[in-house]
Amino acid sequence: MEVFYYLVFGALALLVAGLEMSKGGKDRITTTSAFNSFKNNYLVVYSLMMAGDWLQGPYVYFLYSQYGFDKGDIGRLFIAGFGSSMLFGTIVGSLADKQGRKRACVTYCITYILSCITKHSPQYKVLMLGRILGGIATSLLFSAFESWLVAEHNKRGFDSQWLSITFSKAIFLGNGLVAIVAGLFANLLADTLGFGPVAPFDAAACFLAIGMAIIFSSWTENYGDPSENKDLLTQFKGAAVAIASDEKIALLGAIQSLFEGSMYTFVFLWTPALSPNEENIPHGFIFATFMLSSMLGSSIAARLMTRGAFKVEGYMQIVFLLSAATFLLPVITSFLVAPSTVKGGSISFAGCIQLFGFCIFEACVGIFWPSIMKMRSQYIPEEARSTIMNFFRIPLNIFVCIVLYNVNAFPITVMFGMCSIFLFISSVLQRRLMTIAEIHKSRPQDWSTSKERDAEAEPLNV
Repeated sequence: MEVFYYLVFGALALLVAGLEMSKGGKDRITTTSAFNSFKNNYLVVYSLMMAGDWLQGPYVYFLYSQYGFDKGDIGRLFIAGFGSSMLFGTIVGSLADKQGRKRACVTYCITYILSCITKHSPQYKVLMLGRILGGIATSLLFSAFESWLVAEHNKRGFDSQWLSITFSKAIFLGNGLVAIVAGLFANLLADTLGFGPVAPFDAAACFLAIGMAIIFSSWTENYGDPSENKDLLTQFKGAAVAIASDEKIALLGAIQSLFEGSMYTFVFLWTPALSPNEENIPHGFIFATFMLSSMLGSSIAARLMTRGAFKVEGYMQIVFLLSAATFLLPVITSFLVAPSTVKGGSISFAGCIQLFGFCIFEACVGIFWPSIMKMRSQYIPEEARSTIMNFFRIPLNIFVCIVLYNVNAFPITVMFGMCSIFLFISSVLQRRLMTIAEIHKSRPQDWSTSKERDAEAEPLNV
C-alpha cells in the first residue's frame, strides 16, 4: 500500500491524539460520580450497538455478490432496507414513545440479531426479509436510544449541559473508534482467519446480545406521552401538529434530512469517485481513515459544545458550508485536472485531492452528530420525541431510495453537485433556525412549549 495513505492516516491520528491530550480546564465540565456512572453505562451499550452495526457494513455488498446476485438485485435489497425504515420507522418510533424506550432498544437488538441470522441463507427472499428487519432496526437505533438517554438524563435531575458530554463521547467512541476496530475485526474474521463473509454478521449478533443483556439488567423504563387514551393515529397527529406549529422543529427536520441524505449518498459515491478507472485503492484502509476523520470532528465538537462562547446553531452554519465546499471538489477536479487513462493503477492526483476533501467532510460528519443530538434535545418535545425523530427520516429515506434507483442515470459530478446544493441549503436553514431560536429566547414565554402544543393539538384529537 502506498505511503500516501499512511501519511493521511498518521496525520489524522496525530491531530486526534493532540486534541484529546491537550484538553485543559476550559474544556472540562465538573460532573458528579452518579452522572459519570450513568454516562459510562450508556457509552458501553451504545458502543456495543454500533459495533453490531459497523461489523456488517464492509461485507454486506460482498456477501450478496458471493451468493451470485448482480448489481441490480443487490440494489433492490438495499432499497428494501431504506424503504422499510421509511414505512415502518414512524410506527416503530411512536410505539417506543408509548410502550417504552427501553423496550424499543431491546426490540432493536432482537430485530437486528434476526437480520444477521438471515445472512446465512443464499435465498433472495430470506435476504430480503433480513433487509426489511434491518431497516426497522435502523429506525430504532437512531431514535430509541437517544430518546431513552434524554428522558433518563432529565429524570435523574442531571444538568442539561452534561448531555453534550455524553453525545460527543458517544460519537467519538461509537461512530469513530468502534467503527475503526470493527472494520479491522471484520477483516480479521472474514479474510485473515478465513471464516468467510458471514462471520462478521455472527460477531455482530454476539455484540448485540451482550448489549441487550446490559440493557435488561441496568436500564430503567421511560416513556414519552404517559397518557393511556392516545392511540397510534393520535400520536401521529400530535407529532405532525408539533412540527407544523413550531418552525424550529420543522427547520431541524429539514436540516437533518438534507445533511443525512447527502451523507448516505456519499457512502455510495466515494468508491467510484476515487477509482474512476478501476484504480487499486485500499477500501478498508480508506474507510478507517474516514472514521478517524469522524473522530477528529467529534473531538472538535466536544470542545465547541463545552464552551459557552460557541452556539451550536452558529458554528453548524460553517460546518454545512464547509461540507458543501468539499462536495464541489469532484466537480472542480473534473475540469481542472486531466483524467487518468491508466486502468488499475494507483490513485490519481485528482483522487488524492478528493480524498483530502472527503476526510474534511467526514470530520464535518463527526461534528454534525453530537451537535444535531444537542439541538434535538433542546427543541423536540419529550412526549413525542421518537415519533418526531422518525418523521424526520421519511424524506431522508425517500431521497436515498431515489438516489439508489438512479445511481447509474447521472454522472458522479452531477450527484456531488446536487448534494453540495443540499448542504448549502442546510446552512441557510441553520441560519434561519438560529434567528428563530434567538427570537424565542428573548420572549418571556415561549408559546411553543409542549403543553401549549398539546392545547393546539386537542381539536385534532376529538
